This record gives sequence, structure tokens and C-alpha cells, in this order.
Amino acid sequence: MQLLRTILIIIIVYYLFRLIARYVMPWLARYFIRKSMKGFEQQQQAGKRKNGEVNINYSPEKKGALDDIGEYIDYEEIDNDKTK
Repeated sequence: MQLLRTILIIIIVYYLFRLIARYVMPWLARYFIRKSMKGFEQQQQAGKRKNGEVNINYSPEKKGALDDIGEYIDYEEIDNDKTK
């Protein structure tokens, strides 16, 4: 009896999976494709410019990170040769 119950559960799960794969998965795929297409269209609309228009985006380099390192100290190498 337990074997028949297990086989029946496997068959039900298999047919439920086929049902989901046939109807729900294409709907989810269309939903996500439409969503990404809207995002691309909005990005294209934001990026459109008139003919001859120039747009320059300048980001200055961050020099603050080098200022926090400390003071530069110039040094000389001392020769410790005692053979004089």
C-alpha cells in the first residue's frame, strides 16, 4: 500500500510540474522580459540627445586618499663601511 501511495505522489508531482512548466513559466518569462524592455526603453529615452548636442560628464579624481597618508620625508643613505 505504501508503494502505491509513493508512486501516486510521484505521478501527481510530475503532472503538476508539467502544468507549471506549460502555463506558469511562459507567463513569468514574458513578465520579466517586458519589465527589462521597459527599463531599456527608459534608458534609451534618457540617453537621447538632439543632433549636434555635446554632453561632457567630468568626474574629478579623488586626491583626498593620498592626503591622508602622511608627510613625505626625504632621506639619504648612510654608508656604514668601516674600512676607511
